[in-house]
Amino acid sequence: MDILTINDPTGKLPDTYYTATANSDLTYPLARGDLRCDVCVIGGGFTGLSSALHLAEKGYDVILLEAHRAGWGASGRNGGQMAVGQRLEQDELEAMVGLDHARKLWDLSLDSVDLVHKLMKTHDISCDFRPGILHADHKARFVRQSHAHVEKMRRDYGYAQLSPVSREEMREMIGTDAYFGGALDRGSGHIHPLNFALGLAAAATKAGVRIFDQSRVTAINHTTPAKVTTDQAVISADFVVMGCNGYGGRLEGKVAAKVMPVNNYILATEPLSDDLAHELIRDNVAVADSKFVINYYRLSADNRMLFGGTESYRYRFPADIAAAVRKPMLEIYPQLKDARIDFAWGGTLGVTMNRMPHFERLSGNILSAGGFSGHGVTLATLAGRIMADAIDGQAGDFDVMANVPTQRFPGGVALRWPLLVLAMTWFSLRDRF
Repeated sequence: MDILTINDPTGKLPDTYYTATANSDLTYPLARGDLRCDVCVIGGGFTGLSSALHLAEKGYDVILLEAHRAGWGASGRNGGQMAVGQRLEQDELEAMVGLDHARKLWDLSLDSVDLVHKLMKTHDISCDFRPGILHADHKARFVRQSHAHVEKMRRDYGYAQLSPVSREEMREMIGTDAYFGGALDRGSGHIHPLNFALGLAAAATKAGVRIFDQSRVTAINHTTPAKVTTDQAVISADFVVMGCNGYGGRLEGKVAAKVMPVNNYILATEPLSDDLAHELIRDNVAVADSKFVINYYRLSADNRMLFGGTESYRYRFPADIAAAVRKPMLEIYPQLKDARIDFAWGGTLGVTMNRMPHFERLSGNILSAGGFSGHGVTLATLAGRIMADAIDGQAGDFDVMANVPTQRFPGGVALRWPLLVLAMTWFSLRDRF
C-alpha cells in the first residue's frame, strides 16, 4: 500500500473546508528532464516551502518537488493550531536533555510563532489568524498539574501569556461540562493552514523557487552533487532538504525508522448562528484537551465548528469519517446534534517515539526534519528556516534540534505499526477509564 496515493486522488487538493475556502488555486508544472540547482527541496508542506523560501532569499537557486500539489499534505488539512512550546512540556524536556538545552528548545518555540507571524506580515498572507489556545483537562487530577505548569512557566521562563482556568471559567469559555479546568495560552493561536501554505508557495515562487507539482521523488543518491530522481526528471543539487513528515514512506530508511505516519480526522459543520458559536467558544480561541488521542477544535472564520479527533493506524482512512469524528464532538457538544456536517476529511502526520521532532543530517549534503507529532504549524515552518540556515553555514539551531534524542521504533519499519497499534489502544483505554 502506498500512503501517498491510497486515500486521495493524484494531482488535486483534498475535498476539505480549507480547499473550499482557499485564497488561490495555484498549480505548478511537472519536473521533466535533467535539471540543476543549488538545493533540491522534497515536500511542498510547511517545512519544504519555508526552507525553499528562506534559501531563495539567501540567494540560492532552489527546486522544490511535491508529489501532489503544494499544500496537499498535513500542512493544508490540519487543525490550524499554532502553539508556543515544543510537543513535550518544559519539565519533561528538562529531565530529558537538561535545563540549558531545554531553555534553547523553548526559545526556538517562541521563534517559531514569531516566524509564522513575520511570514504572514511580510508576504501579506491572509489566513484568518485568531489568538489563544485553551488547554482543557478531561480529568480532575490533571488540573493541579496544569496550574503548576502555568506558575513554572511564569517563574522559570518569564512567560506571562499563560493563565490558569478553573472549572467554572472553563464552562463559561467553551460551553461544556466535559472538563475540570486547564490553562489559557494567549501567546498561541489558530489559522487557516492551507491558505498559509499557499501563501508560502506564492512567496517562494516570487523569490525565484522553481516549484514542481506531481513530481514524486523515487530515489535520492547520496553523491556530490546529490541526484534526486522522479518519474520524469533527474535533479542534480549541491544540497537536498527532506520535508516529508508523515509521507516519506521508505524513501530514506534512517528517517522511516524514527518517523511514523498516523492518520487523524477533522469535520466541519454548517455555519452556526452567532449566538450558538459564542456559546460554544466564547472568545474564539482554539481548544485542545488532555486526552492522549486529543480532541482539538475551533471556530472557522464563517462560524463553523472545526472539530478534530480520533486516530487510525492503518494506511486507509475509515469509510465514514464524519460519523467517526461526530461521536467525540457530541460527547463534548450535544448542542450540535442537529448541526449538518458539510465536510469531513483525513490527513497523515508524522510522529516519533517521544513526540519530539526528528532532525538529522543524513549525509554531508542531505538534511531532513519531520515527526512534528501534531505541532507542525509552528515547528515545521521553523524547521524550514533552520535547515536553510544550516545549508548557509549557520547550523547552531539545527544542532539544538538534532541533539534531542529520537529513538527508533521497536521492530523497525516492518513491526512498528502493530506495536504502535497496541500502545495506542492502551492509551485510548486509559483516556476512557
